[in-house]
Amino acid sequence: MKRSAADIKLILGILLAHVLLYITFHDKSIFWYIYTAVSLLLISYSIVNEKTDDDVSTKKYLFKGITSGIGLYLVFWIGDWFFSIVSSYLENKVIKTYDLLSPKWVWHYFVLVFIMAPGEEIFWRGFIQKRLMKQIQGWIPVLITAILNASVFIYSGNIVLMFAALVGGIVWGTLYYKFKSIPLVVISHLIFDLLLIVVLPLH
Repeated sequence: MKRSAADIKLILGILLAHVLLYITFHDKSIFWYIYTAVSLLLISYSIVNEKTDDDVSTKKYLFKGITSGIGLYLVFWIGDWFFSIVSSYLENKVIKTYDLLSPKWVWHYFVLVFIMAPGEEIFWRGFIQKRLMKQIQGWIPVLITAILNASVFIYSGNIVLMFAALVGGIVWGTLYYKFKSIPLVVISHLIFDLLLIVVLPLH
């Protein structure tokens, strides 16, 4: 009975994410308002239904979080350079992604740091992947979670955004699988976002 209840919460969480992200991308002119609310809802759902893990010391999760965030940024920098050479279509999608995600007001930066980056990791790694790891052995939950994470961005109509979520999901899912630390993956995600969107944007 307990396992069945856990499965229901997992399925409801995935369905909730799809419904909320569909609403988010329905009107991109109010993206920041809606996605902020969506992130808070998904954080709340996760915290109510699953305990947050932190099995790594502060010093260790800061170091690994910062270095992995920088490493992932470099991977995306190389990917953007490759896109610019082989496909103007994909490069245009990258530019459109920046138009959507780049902060334009002061409160956008606050939301990016304290709500969006933590919210994605708390929900996708701390809830979805953790639930899957209780039922499936090995690395498979990492891949499943990354695919599920990417799938909700189908409503954006942007293949680059979906691919970015998939790659990021694999990296952060692997970190969570190895270290069982939500603060670690949040720091990694935050460093990556700040480099990619604020400090050293590719466009």
